[in-house]
Formats: sequence, structure tokens, C-alpha cells
Amino acid sequence: MSRFLTLTIGLLAAVALPAVPAHAGAPDGTLSLRTASVKAGDPIELSYSTPRPDSKNWIGLYTDPGNGPVDQKHVGPSLKWVYIPSGSGTATLPTDGLEPGDYITYALAKDGYEWLAAPVKVKIASSEPLHFVTRAFTLRNARAKSPYTATVKGTVRGEASFRKADGPAWVRIGQDGTVTGTPPASASAKTATFTVEARNQAGESATATVGVRVRPPGGPLVPELTTMSWNLWHGGSQVKGGREKQLKFLLDRDVDVVGMQETSSTSAKELAEALGWDYYQAGADLGIVSRYPIVSRGPLPSESGLAGINAKIRLDDRHEVAVWNVHLGYTPYGPYDACFGKWSVERLMAREAESKRTRQIQEIMSAMSGDLAEASHTPVLLTGDFNAPSHLDWTAATKKCGYDSVPWPTSVAPEQSGMKDSYRVAHPDPVAAPGTTWSPIYTTFTGGYDHDGHKGEPEPQDRIDFVHYKGDLKVKSSDAVVEGTPAPIPDHRDNAWTSDHAAVLTTFAVR
Repeated sequence: MSRFLTLTIGLLAAVALPAVPAHAGAPDGTLSLRTASVKAGDPIELSYSTPRPDSKNWIGLYTDPGNGPVDQKHVGPSLKWVYIPSGSGTATLPTDGLEPGDYITYALAKDGYEWLAAPVKVKIASSEPLHFVTRAFTLRNARAKSPYTATVKGTVRGEASFRKADGPAWVRIGQDGTVTGTPPASASAKTATFTVEARNQAGESATATVGVRVRPPGGPLVPELTTMSWNLWHGGSQVKGGREKQLKFLLDRDVDVVGMQETSSTSAKELAEALGWDYYQAGADLGIVSRYPIVSRGPLPSESGLAGINAKIRLDDRHEVAVWNVHLGYTPYGPYDACFGKWSVERLMAREAESKRTRQIQEIMSAMSGDLAEASHTPVLLTGDFNAPSHLDWTAATKKCGYDSVPWPTSVAPEQSGMKDSYRVAHPDPVAAPGTTWSPIYTTFTGGYDHDGHKGEPEPQDRIDFVHYKGDLKVKSSDAVVEGTPAPIPDHRDNAWTSDHAAVLTTFAVR
């Protein structure tokens, strides 16, 4: 949810910068690094020169590969930035909040994207001892008598080589962390468990216990599918060590498919690559990551005009699932109008239309119609941050803010299209199980949205993130989940939980 934007000035500036003019020439300046590698937390120190000084010239830092202005055009926001107004000088870029990995710096002209100099690459190295992000985790499923491959490389923080310390003979682990082998028939319906050791050039070592569930030949490879909707909160950048905490959470919760919002252009790609998963990184906001292959991807939001994306995931040679992921408009926010304004239901519905959420969900359901018609053959999931509550929660029993019922359009439309709300299937009673996802850390209303007079009052807590489904799936469990006990704003930086939303985690039996 983006109602309370906490974007850094660097992100705001980068988003607002105009595209490079068509007449941009060749770079005629210089850009260099004091050192090509820095430890996380230490600044990147650069020297620059240009025959075209300007008060709005700047240096931006991007992941490599990522969304940098490779063709001297805006692609996505920079991670860090600084102005360089002089003809020559030095500049520093902070690395706080950045994950170890490969990055690239660009010297750019006049708040735009024309190169002043050739870009320079930099590596950010981990400042922590070698370690796995979690000590025990499970990889994607294997099938007996069929070749298997996965990786553990991205589960370690720092550069390392790998070996198998113990485990079944069929499991092989390459020095690069690749896990391969062919499980024998005798391994069917069992979980293969083995120990992986990582070691770096400094002599540090770490171990983790890894599991692989082995399915029988001919049976479904993925009889249970764990799906999550997760607003990352600006990619997880608002919490210290956010990327490692995100990886640990995904592994600890044994997730298969995630619909992500607020990916900050790169998070779906980076998380999936670290895990050895497949991904669909769609623009600056939306992403889908999957343990199992993504075999088709829907249009980007900029191409479709919708606030959503879609992908088809192949679970095995006979089973697929269609996944739609959405992020609907965030303002005006209905529970403020209801709880603070005490508006009529008719007026609330008019405001939902004003927010564009009503039109968005109608267009999304229309776009999904083909998949929904085939849901008996290929199940369909709809994940997302809807930025609006469910009519299943605003009932005479809950009496939320005094209302007997409110037909919030964003939940009514999926239901009318034959979809079910997985959380409410698992927890039919909204009084006993409210399932709040907004917000574990925003506990008081900060003002605005036509309701400044209520600033400082308790934030209306509600369920605005969902995993809807249609097709031959059975809900085994569904929960609104966080890690630990998140401290509220402004004391959130050390939270184990990296978002301002709770995630929705639903496990289905695939029938």
C-alpha cells in the first residue's frame, strides 16, 4: 500500500527526471571509482569530470544488470544518487540498505539520462561473516527416476564454494551450488535430506540442512501449492537487511508462488535469481516469482492499461496454474471515509469509483475471463494489494465503524466472476478471524485524505490483500502472516518483518 509514501529523495528525484533528448551526443567526460569493490555500509567514492558542468548533473547507482539508463533513457529509479555541479570533483554514494552484489554508476546530465561519461561498475561485498540466510530449507520437488536440478547459491551471503557434507548418494552438489541428480524409485514419497557446506577464501564456513521432496513417477509433482500475496514496501528497502530477511522468510515458509507489489523495479528478479526460481518482473511495481517454470507472461501494465499482470506456471507435464497479480489505486481510501467521515454507502461507492479501483477491478475481471472460463482445466489465482476491504468482512456481525454491510466493489467483482476468497474459505467468521493485513506497523492515522481532523487517531485496521482462486483447488490453510512482532513506525528499521502490510499465505491441495 502506498498511502504513506516513505520514498527517499533519491527515488523521488529519479522518478521525476525527464527522458534524454533525442539529440544526446557521445559522453565526453570521465567517471572513475576509488576502488571497484566496497563493503556494504561503506560509501562508494567516485571522481568525475565533464566539459559541460551544470547544477543538475548527477550520478545514479543501479543494480547490474538492472534498470539503469543503458540507452540513455529512463527505465526505472536509481537506488542512490547525488548531484555533481562542478566541472570536476569527487562524490560519494551511500550503500546503506543495499544488498551485496553487482552495481553500476552513471554520470548523467541535467536531471536527465544523457551520459556525461561511460558508466562504471562496482561490487558491494558483504560485511558479515559467511552464513546461510536460514539453517534449514526445502528446494523444489523432484520426481523419482527423472533428472533434477536446483541451486543453493543465493541462499548464502557472500562469495563461496559449495560441497555436500552428507546425504543420499543420488544428490550431487557442484562448487557453484548447483544441486543435481536422479532420485531412484526407492526414494519415492520421501524427503531427501542432505547437508551443504559453503566455504570462502578467508577460510570461513557455514552449513545448512536442505530437503527435496521426491514424488513418485506418474503422480503430480506438486500436490500442494503454497501461494502468497506480498506487498514488499518499496522492495523491502525500509528495513535493515531487507533482502536477506525476505529470502529467509520465503524459504522458512516453503513458498511456491508469490504475487508481489512494490518491487521497486528489481526485487522480483533479484529474489528469484537468488533462489534459482523463475520470475516475471513487470515494470517498477509488479512481479511474480515461482519455484516452477513460468511458461507465459501477460502484458506489462503500460501496455495493457491495467493495474495487473498475469503468468502461467507449469507445475508438471499435466498441470498448470494461471496467476494474476494486481495493485489497485490507493487513494482515496474507503475505510477512512467510512470510519472517520461516516459517509453513506452510496457516497462510499462513488468514492470507490473516483479512486479508479472499481474500473480497474472490472477491467481486470474482464481480462481474466478467458482464464476463468478454463478454470476447470487450469486453476486460476488472483493475488494482490487491492487497497480496499472485502464485503465479506463488513457485515452486520462485525459492525465495522457502525455499518451493517458495505459492498466493496473490489471483492464483489471476483466473487461474481466465480472466484473464492481463500482466507475467508479457511476462516468463514470475520469476527473470530479478521485477517488484518493493513497495517502491522501503521497504528495511528497520519492525516490527509480529507480527514485531517482525525490525525493521531487509531488507524483503521482492515484486510486489503488477497489470494482469490477458481478451479480444482482445495484450501488447506490460509493466514495473514508477518515475521516476529513488528515495531510500529518510526521504530521499524530493525524489524524482522520487511513490509508495512501483512502477507497472505494460502496452501492449496491441487486436485
